[in-house]
Amino acid sequence: MTKTPMEYALAEAEAAARRGEVPVGAVIVDPADRRIVAAAGNRTRELNDPTAHAEILAIRSACAALGQERLPGLDLYVTLEPCAMCAGAISFARIRRLYYGAEDPKGGAVGHGPRFFAQATCHHAPEIYDGIAASAAAALLRAFFEERRQG
Repeated sequence: MTKTPMEYALAEAEAAARRGEVPVGAVIVDPADRRIVAAAGNRTRELNDPTAHAEILAIRSACAALGQERLPGLDLYVTLEPCAMCAGAISFARIRRLYYGAEDPKGGAVGHGPRFFAQATCHHAPEIYDGIAASAAAALLRAFFEERRQG
């Protein structure tokens, strides 16, 4: 049986956790053939780069792989609700659909906080589907932060 795109994103999140990064993973998929164009997990600590969120890295990788600055027609799967920075990048990249797992009431900017895509100043808003494998994504995050508090 083939993995779902969110299962690939969860695998990227698990790999990020093993690197000591906050466990967030993202994949960009071409829905025409279900091909994964790019996949990434958080690397902010590894790269000493506060912009190295999974979504940003996946968008950069997909743009490089396709030789274009925008990704119309492609879908992004991410394990955690995107922050404002990532929502902005998703908009500028013209992502077709955004699928995300766990909600982020504190730092999220899609269903919480500034609700980026609902703003009049947003140039492009993807179709949004939330709660995809939310319990698995939330469990990864809880375990990661619990381990940090105990260690």
